[in-house]
Amino acid sequence: MLDNEIVRVKVTGGFACFTRPDLKVERMTYPCITPSAARGVLDSILWKPEFQWWVHRILVLKPVNFFSVKRNEINAKQGKTPIIIEDRRAQRNSIILRDVEYIIEASVFQKQFDPANPPRKYAEMFKRRIKKGQCWRRPYLGTREFAAEFSQPDGNEQPITDTIPIGSMLFDIFFDEKGKPSPLFFYDVAVVNGILECPQAENEKMMQSSHIQPGLDNDVTVAIYSFNQNEERKALL
Repeated sequence: MLDNEIVRVKVTGGFACFTRPDLKVERMTYPCITPSAARGVLDSILWKPEFQWWVHRILVLKPVNFFSVKRNEINAKQGKTPIIIEDRRAQRNSIILRDVEYIIEASVFQKQFDPANPPRKYAEMFKRRIKKGQCWRRPYLGTREFAAEFSQPDGNEQPITDTIPIGSMLFDIFFDEKGKPSPLFFYDVAVVNGILECPQAENEKMMQSSHIQPGLDNDVTVAIYSFNQNEERKALL
């Protein structure tokens, strides 16, 4: 069930990098935030296993400014074995974005409607957290070193008037019934008059993703649940 109410959050940051997956070595960012990155920001503010975020559209509020920087990265994935940074360090050029500002418009989606916890409850909870500046982890813009600030839109924001062709864009990572991941792209993409529309078909498919959530007895899940319960009690005071 998709909630009729659309919630909005303004996201800003000094730098951002929404990496194009078709460029393997050097990082090259998309000209604006991707739907998957937008969903990550929303999850950072409010996440519960009972619902998912359906991203409707993204408003680009500031002109697109690309910036070149050389960064130290690691030629390995983190695993159980500790990584010796000096042995794995590599310098790579990155084309990133500078001074970004977006408005994300999204709704709460529930696979099964729960009368005790309807979508409107989570939408109201999200708006309260936006107003108070609360999040359970710091949201970021593409990569973790580019932290994001978020706030409640004041209603006077206007998207840029530019039209930016993109071509194909990563929508998200879809997990099939066996938990196998695959990238989900959408095509003929363009930011039109400062607005990136997120297509319904791709959103519907992502709502069926079988990405395995942490178990209810997982330490992270328990901590998030306890934190959200405490926030709900505070909201009733």
